Amino acid sequence: MRNAFLFLMLGALAGCMTPAERAARAERDVTEMMQTYGPACEKLGYPRDSDQWRGCVLHLDSKAAAERPVTTNCFGPRGFVQCTTY
Repeated sequence: MRNAFLFLMLGALAGCMTPAERAARAERDVTEMMQTYGPACEKLGYPRDSDQWRGCVLHLDSKAAAERPVTTNCFGPRGFVQCTTY
């Protein structure tokens, strides 16, 4: 019983990210957004790296995220259900 609890706790901790890892992931996400939507915002007339350009990039990313389908899968025994949303 103790071993099962230990494995459960180790599995839960394995999924945790450090603050540095979260910051690096956020930086990659922002860089990807700028590369994807930046040229479109420039074509719309916003000067690159201006507040209006950043707002345009965020708006286009939010719009694209809202249009993506969302899927949730859940598995596990009662009381220990693990759900993942894509």
